[in-house]
Amino acid sequence: MTDSGPAPESPRFRRPAGLFFEPPTDAPEEEHFFDLESISEPDLLLSRATELAVAFQAAADRAVEYQAVAAAQLADPRRFDRLSAAQIAERAEWTEDYAVKMIEFGRRLQRRQAPHGTGGHPPLS
Repeated sequence: MTDSGPAPESPRFRRPAGLFFEPPTDAPEEEHFFDLESISEPDLLLSRATELAVAFQAAADRAVEYQAVAAAQLADPRRFDRLSAAQIAERAEWTEDYAVKMIEFGRRLQRRQAPHGTGGHPPLS
C-alpha cells in the first residue's frame, strides 16, 4: 500500500543576510606584564619590578624543592615501580648527573619534613 498523504517538504534554504559592516579582526592585544609598562615613575617601577623578581625567585625555589622530593619518591628503592636516575632525568629533561643530585636533595628534604606530616613534601612556609 502506498501512502497517499502529503509528501514531506524539502527543506527551504534562505539566503544569508548581507553584511553592512566589516566584522572586527582579532588584533593582537598588547602584552601586559603585571601592568609594569604603565608605571612611569622609575622609583616605583624599580620597587614593583623588584617585588615581582623576588616573588618569582621564591616560587621557582619552592618548585625546585617539590621537583626534588618527587624525584626522590620516584627513585625510592622501596617502590616496586622505582625509576632509575636516567629515567627520571629523561622525564624531567635533566642530565643524569643533575637527576642524581636532585634525588639526593629530595631525600634530605624528606628527612627534615614537618612534624604535621606533609606526605613527604617540604613543609609550606
